[in-house]
Amino acid sequence: MIRNALTIDVEDYFQVSAFSGHIPRSSWEDLPCRVERNVDRILALLDKNQIKATFFTLGWIAERYPSMVKRIVESGHELASHGYAHHRVTELNREQFYEDVTRSKALLEDISGQPVKGYRAPSFSINGDNLWALENLEMAGYRYSSSIYPVKHDHYGMPNAPRFAFTPDNTQKLLELPVTTVSFFGRNFPAGGGGYFRLWPYVASRWFLQRVNRVDHQPAIFYFHPWEIDPDQPRQTGISFKTRFRHYLNLGRMEKRLDLLARHFSWGRMDQIFL
Repeated sequence: MIRNALTIDVEDYFQVSAFSGHIPRSSWEDLPCRVERNVDRILALLDKNQIKATFFTLGWIAERYPSMVKRIVESGHELASHGYAHHRVTELNREQFYEDVTRSKALLEDISGQPVKGYRAPSFSINGDNLWALENLEMAGYRYSSSIYPVKHDHYGMPNAPRFAFTPDNTQKLLELPVTTVSFFGRNFPAGGGGYFRLWPYVASRWFLQRVNRVDHQPAIFYFHPWEIDPDQPRQTGISFKTRFRHYLNLGRMEKRLDLLARHFSWGRMDQIFL
């Protein structure tokens, strides 16, 4: 059985990019944080199923919950970077991005005592217009990125990118590890988690991942967020119907689906599968 990579993007409900125009960063300190309790539930689920995973963690979160970060590492999981304050790469210039990824890497390493090898851009915001970011990641000492999503989407995506692990032309050794897609009729469709895992019926998501393992003979990369297992999170008002639908759809079913996913596939850490 092919071992797949299970990944968690550690951010809280008020930090998602879809809320960025509605919840300013200046208000984050005043909002009730729920990330620690949700991460502890995820750690319990992983422990029950004897799974090790990769946690792409925001520096902003790690600064405020260092004991949570230590629990992640002490449980045998990989700690990786999600940047510091969830700025999309498209919002930053080269210097700002380099400062962000070096700051978050150093912070996570200081707290955990472990080397941080991986990075995932918020909202998969590395694309054909800012591939210089991959050069910066290599300069900062990262060994891999999981920041390019080879799909067409209104907020992100690089549809023509390779579907599986590759070394970008502008780097020497950095690996880019795209989140999993399935290919039908010349088009890539999301199959690696996030809101699509809550949208598709579970049997469809399971079939997509099985196809990647059995037809493509490749490990899948799956991701989700701690807030996705939290149906009791504070509800935001004044947001569009599309944003509300995407964010809140099937939150109450997510944990059960993750438990099924844990039992139906073999899972591991990004670094142990790809490096």
